[in-house]
Amino acid sequence: MESSAITASKDASQTVYRVLFAVSLAHLLNDSVQAVIPAVLPILEKNLVLSYLQLGVILLVMNVTASILQPVIGYISDRFPLPFAMPIAMLVSGLGMFTLAFTQNYLLLLVAVGMVGIGSAVFHPEASRVAHKASGIQRGLGQSIFQVGGNVGQSLAPLMTALVFVPLGQGGAAWFTALATIAAGVLVYIAFWSRGQQRQNKAQKREVRLSHMNKRMIALSLVVVIVAVRSWVVAGLQSFYPLFLIKTYGLQINQAQIFAFLFLLAGAIGTFLGGPIGDRFGKRNLLIISTVGALPLTLLIPYAHGIWAYPLLFLTGFILLSNFSVSVVYAQELLPGRVGTVSGLIIGFAFGMGGLGATVLGYLADLHGLMFIMLLCSALPLLGALGLFLPKDAALDEWEKAAA
Repeated sequence: MESSAITASKDASQTVYRVLFAVSLAHLLNDSVQAVIPAVLPILEKNLVLSYLQLGVILLVMNVTASILQPVIGYISDRFPLPFAMPIAMLVSGLGMFTLAFTQNYLLLLVAVGMVGIGSAVFHPEASRVAHKASGIQRGLGQSIFQVGGNVGQSLAPLMTALVFVPLGQGGAAWFTALATIAAGVLVYIAFWSRGQQRQNKAQKREVRLSHMNKRMIALSLVVVIVAVRSWVVAGLQSFYPLFLIKTYGLQINQAQIFAFLFLLAGAIGTFLGGPIGDRFGKRNLLIISTVGALPLTLLIPYAHGIWAYPLLFLTGFILLSNFSVSVVYAQELLPGRVGTVSGLIIGFAFGMGGLGATVLGYLADLHGLMFIMLLCSALPLLGALGLFLPKDAALDEWEKAAA
């Protein structure tokens, strides 16, 4: 019995890179499909003659289904893990893509967007559990490998606009049904590995009892706010900054999307490096520095265009999104044993606030113009100073020892 316990402990501490890279690939494909929605907005604006508010509602539907539902699904998956739901959900996303490609009806378009969102909502909590398990003791690194796949997928949205939707139009979305099918195949492999881990660890499973519960919940609320603020800024720069460049400086759609691509690509790099940096220098520290540290750069964005905007957008994306994986790991350490719930809350609900933010930003843009939106988004990183009220990493370790 003691020998098997030691073996299980060693297995739990090992980093399973083949699974991490597989789930990261699935994350890339899932978020590439999801990224079609913001990428196709300029095309939909013309084809269906939509207002900024209607464009914001599309993003709201996407994020309510893809993100706001995630904590609920995560809560359920913590109690009843369903790894084979992942490939099924990906096929639902593929069907949504196919519908989006050919509909000219706004309500049916929202249904198609919702299907893509639901598929993504089912994928993320269970995939986060897989990444957490496969990370072993290198949680920051493992989460970075997992999250960078999603960030790379999201960063492809502007390129999709320039290379797919400008020449092919709305019908180009049909090609992403193939990506969803490939992702479903990868997820079948991941589901078999996850089911094997569940069977191996079933006998060892125990209820985790937590101390300092009030402090944990206050800290978790602050993390949600910080991530939500980051999501608003990302939503503004990803969805409305290209429109700002088109309307203000007369850029073509494909030219304007390059700036958003640089921002998101740099964010993917920051996500990958942020996990190991957070492991080394503290997750709380990186949460604060990366959010507030982006403020001097974001304040310049509304006034930058031409060649100077390229390094500015790149540095902003790198710094601001370097806390992406760290925020997930920090939240998981606040509530250990509730990986699905916490991952759904941070990756889903908090990040999904970007969808609500996009709707509000769209409404404000209709009232006050795009420059107002850029100025508002540029000031939001100041709220990252709320991280000063978070408990330090060492305090979380002490809480865990007290619970044990």
